[in-house]
Amino acid sequence: MRNTNILISGASVAGPALAYWLHRYGFDPTVVERAPALRPGGYKVDLRGVAVDVADRMGIGARVRDRATDIRGGTWLTGRGKTVATLGPDVIGFRDPGDLEILRGDLADILHGATAGRTEYLFGDEITALTQHASGADVTFRHAPSRTFDLVVGADGLHSGVRSLAFGPEEQFAHPLGLNVAVFSVPNRFDLDRWELACSTTGHIVNLYALSRSGDATAQFFFSANDSQPSRRESDARSALAEAFAGHGWEVPGLLAALPDAPDFYFDSLAQIRMPSWSNDRTVLLGDAAYCPSPASGQGTGLALVGAYVLAGELAAAHGDHRVAFPRFEEEMRAFVDLNQRLGRDVVKQMVPATRVRAALQLAMMRMMPYMPGKARVIEKIMRPVREAANAITLTTYSVPPPTETTPSAETTPSAETTWSPDAA
Repeated sequence: MRNTNILISGASVAGPALAYWLHRYGFDPTVVERAPALRPGGYKVDLRGVAVDVADRMGIGARVRDRATDIRGGTWLTGRGKTVATLGPDVIGFRDPGDLEILRGDLADILHGATAGRTEYLFGDEITALTQHASGADVTFRHAPSRTFDLVVGADGLHSGVRSLAFGPEEQFAHPLGLNVAVFSVPNRFDLDRWELACSTTGHIVNLYALSRSGDATAQFFFSANDSQPSRRESDARSALAEAFAGHGWEVPGLLAALPDAPDFYFDSLAQIRMPSWSNDRTVLLGDAAYCPSPASGQGTGLALVGAYVLAGELAAAHGDHRVAFPRFEEEMRAFVDLNQRLGRDVVKQMVPATRVRAALQLAMMRMMPYMPGKARVIEKIMRPVREAANAITLTTYSVPPPTETTPSAETTPSAETTWSPDAA
């Protein structure tokens, strides 16, 4: 086995999932994460099709199911708050039986718990320089001492720092989809309990959900992007959101009133990452950093889990030879990624109506859905492309060494981890 010392940038989903599999195959992964700690909560993410299979192969499937959102359904509203339709969880979430939905933070916590006792985590730090050479990759961190690794993996999301260092500026690979999204917590004034509300108007849609009456609700705002995009600086993004929804009805003013005090505000433009290659010498990209399909696809988390499984498996099959493993990883994943990115582009076209005519048609469709003759066939037509995209890869069964007595089960949260911080230096 060669190239066993591997640095992974990003501790959300793709990074810890890869660390899990690398350790199982005998590699020595280190994970660096810019945030000072795991981010709790967050928005809902989906595991569909083969991604559920990967979670089960990791031994975390039961924990994911225990912490699933268990959304019971949702109500679709007009811009004035009038009920258009009440929909079941399958339609509101586009999920088949067996598909799972969980808060991003809960999934990250499960993955961290499955790896922390056997993986070095560097929280509150990031890679600032990367130099590759014949015998490894020299990495400079913002805080920790510089180190040399055999391989480097960028699993650090849409705005990947590793991608910028090893491949070039983000503008070369990012393809905006014409929508902005903002997410933050609001008081649960509607007493929502595993229930969603959706209110759409021309160029805008608001989604509100809560997992219990006792907790806060989460508000999601999608709106059309214009030619002059706000910067990702938080003050600019908050101003852009308030301006985009100024004058809107229903409960939008009340939701926006919680914006100044929201501690978990998130804003970004929906975009896809499309690259001719996901590897450059000893550096490879994984998850959104390599092939973000956009949140509109509902498949970003699934692609991250499946990609981690395939990348680690190919490295093991190649005995750590990245020159063999990286091309095989891309060969296995490329068609799967392409189909899911196509799904993301198609969903964006339908999700937020761009004209008044399309907005009226969307409301009419939702109004008729519960009473439509042949409703099952209509739902099946909607679900088919989602199902096909979620299952558009056949998982190779790689040879995994059985866990030893010193390898904790993925269902057991380890009692210790290695975490570097400036205060500990």
